[in-house]
Amino acid sequence: MSVASHSPEYIRAIMPYQPGMPISELAREMGLAEASIVKLASNENPLGMSLRARDAARAALSEVARYPDGSAFALKAALCRKFGVKPEQLVVGNGSNDILEIASQAFLGPGASAVYAQHAFAVYPLATHARGARGIEVPAKHFGHDLEAMAAAISVDTRIVFIANPNNPTGTFLPGEAIEAFLRAVSPDVLVVLDEAYTEYLAPAQRYDAIAWVERFPNLLVSRTFSKAYGLAGLRVGYAIAHPEVADLMNRVRQPFNVSSVALAAAEAALGDDEFLAQSAELNRRGMEQLTTAFAALGLEWIESAGNFVTFKIGDAAAINRALLRQGVIVRPIAGYGMPHWLRVSIGLPEDNARFIAALRQAQG
Repeated sequence: MSVASHSPEYIRAIMPYQPGMPISELAREMGLAEASIVKLASNENPLGMSLRARDAARAALSEVARYPDGSAFALKAALCRKFGVKPEQLVVGNGSNDILEIASQAFLGPGASAVYAQHAFAVYPLATHARGARGIEVPAKHFGHDLEAMAAAISVDTRIVFIANPNNPTGTFLPGEAIEAFLRAVSPDVLVVLDEAYTEYLAPAQRYDAIAWVERFPNLLVSRTFSKAYGLAGLRVGYAIAHPEVADLMNRVRQPFNVSSVALAAAEAALGDDEFLAQSAELNRRGMEQLTTAFAALGLEWIESAGNFVTFKIGDAAAINRALLRQGVIVRPIAGYGMPHWLRVSIGLPEDNARFIAALRQAQG
């Protein structure tokens, strides 16, 4: 018998999350200069962080010998001003992944279940199984969420339904009225976690106000992040907006000081930088057009995306991925999402997109 043998079976059965390959790892493996590598694998903002966020982070460095504000008072105040919510409705996390984990810790356990879609974010089953709960995966509809089937899959032991909108890794989008109808149909004792990590990239015609629904649907939790459009992926800041009773339970199990002082300061500054956010969205729109135009010219199938990435079908995706890596271009294989013939590429700067397109042409032979 070993120490590991005493770990619960549901923990030992978990396959660890596989992130996008870091630039430094590819540089080591291929003997490439890091500056020559283009990474389009992790849906990061190619503009980086805004100058306002950078200045705030730099100023906060002078206080890193002290613990951060565990209540995230200043950031919560900024979120309240922006979204018209109350501090007691907020939970701040170490990225939105942390929000998903906290929600699972607060509401799942052995004997409970969670519902999520096929081809949805890998953290949903991970967070579910880590609590000893049962995962109910509902087959995708056109690579996205089949809300009618998900509602039908809810069991008497279901405590959480995870919905990603837009969805990662496929980029599919659910209209607001469809989600609102789902909320009306779901029992009020089932928590609906609406993961809106990419909501800032939505076109104006696609936008809806999920935060306003929280008052009518106390079982709704809206999860968002500063990792994508705000460009703070390395600082790890996310937040949830929920009914005060839901937020209270989550804050009971949230780790103390789970977000650093530098991250809190940068997020507060980033939240008020509407100009940078608009610039990021416009760059994304142009990059989406650049990539999909190239896919059409190459005769490739892709999934229409509402995020800052595109998933495309390439046949022997593993071989194409290796060929791209040899050329210093990192994209994301998604065989682990049940899509072995597809790759996901993040939208980068115009020159990065062009580099990827040229490498893809060469990889195809």
